[in-house]
Amino acid sequence: MKENVIVNKSYAFAVKLVKFCFELQDKKKEFVLSRQLLKSGTSIGANVEEAQGAISKAEFIAKVQIALKEAKETKYWLRLIKDADLFHNDQLEQLLAECNEIIVILTSILKTSKENKK
Repeated sequence: MKENVIVNKSYAFAVKLVKFCFELQDKKKEFVLSRQLLKSGTSIGANVEEAQGAISKAEFIAKVQIALKEAKETKYWLRLIKDADLFHNDQLEQLLAECNEIIVILTSILKTSKENKK
């Protein structure tokens, strides 16, 4: 079976994000932004997984669109945490870079899927 890059990347991203959020909660006692980040960041992979089981092309596209929306929200929370100097480490920079990669991949998947639907 062929490796599914976005499934693997979004899952690995979620694992790293969970660890980051728990560290943010533990070290900075920050629970509001970390909760928002945790919800949106783990939702990316959940929607990508749901897309894999879609029963139609339209359902697949809808799930990927939701995953992309969640990825963009996750990028927002990561940038906010960084720019507000709430918490900064190398892991945050890595998460931002990975989130950008996921956005690019999901955008490409959507574009291709919509073109193939026509």
